[in-house]
Amino acid sequence: MDHLWTPWRYPYISRHATESGQPAECVFCAAAACANDRDALVVHRGKYNFVIVNLFPYASGHVMVVPYEHAPSLLDLADATLTETILLARRCEEKLRALYWPDGLNLGINIGKSAGAGVAGHLHLHVLPRWHGDANFMTVVGETRILPEDISQTWERLHAAFETP
Repeated sequence: MDHLWTPWRYPYISRHATESGQPAECVFCAAAACANDRDALVVHRGKYNFVIVNLFPYASGHVMVVPYEHAPSLLDLADATLTETILLARRCEEKLRALYWPDGLNLGINIGKSAGAGVAGHLHLHVLPRWHGDANFMTVVGETRILPEDISQTWERLHAAFETP
């Protein structure tokens, strides 16, 4: 396997880790507490959840619906939080379809590290647009993603979209 070095990720990783390698602070809790939504990549805040742009997206427009409550599983969340989670996922679908015109969308929750959760202690729902042929040879063979849009531009577009009803 070839290695693609991503030194720009190191400040993000090291900012949230201690010497033991354990997270010093949950990235989602830090984003929820951040006063500057642009810096935190938060595009919308609800009563129980917020919507955030994925810092390391699989596709342009990749967002996550994240409960404010730091909980690892659906079983740990109140019904009101779960209801708002899915309603915000539907709103994300609406905004992503209007802005990106995808052929489809992936929605997913990975519960637990062995299920693929990158932040296993804080449940989050991924919502990402997909297009025919977007998993081309670069992604499948080269294990490299090509994104046509900068994260800051994604934030601008989605934040503006959520500002309008």
